Amino acid sequence: MNLKLALAAAAAALIGATSAQAQPVTYTMDGAHTFVTWEVRHLGMSTSRGRFDRKSGEVVLDRSAGTGLASVNIEMASISTGVAPFDNHLRSKDFFDVATHPTARFVGEFRLEGGRVTSVPGQLTLLGQTKPVTLRATGFACLDNHPMARKPACGGDFEATLKRSEWGMGYGLPGIPDDVRLVIQIEAIAN
Repeated sequence: MNLKLALAAAAAALIGATSAQAQPVTYTMDGAHTFVTWEVRHLGMSTSRGRFDRKSGEVVLDRSAGTGLASVNIEMASISTGVAPFDNHLRSKDFFDVATHPTARFVGEFRLEGGRVTSVPGQLTLLGQTKPVTLRATGFACLDNHPMARKPACGGDFEATLKRSEWGMGYGLPGIPDDVRLVIQIEAIAN
């Protein structure tokens, strides 16, 4: 009889542990390893590139259920191309109008195929307008124990091509093309 009770207790503990592992885990973005960059052709001659230095967000992932959410907040005044006059122009009403719209935000839900994250369809709020955007996953992985943080961590690379005019950014068209390549590299550590 004691053996049956011990087995029942072990089974209950195992079920409880499995249920606990099936819970969604929230990961906070690591600012040192999360990058939001963009690129656009310039007058058909070269490619202009820039990044946003201040961003935050989180990933909520239920690995056993194969579901997840991501949110990225971007401080638009933190735009950096390495050329101060260009940065100032990008902050103006011609482009990002950071005085009126200081932040942008992407919120999306992971789509998986064969256990792999393939895309993150969601909503991008930019210049006060929210439009659908789907980020394509070019890689995504999780570690059970990050070597530095000593906690679980997940990260990946995501990209999309946007038409900036859809958010009302028409300055310089058509000399400066409408298509902008957006790349978001995320690494996040479990809370």
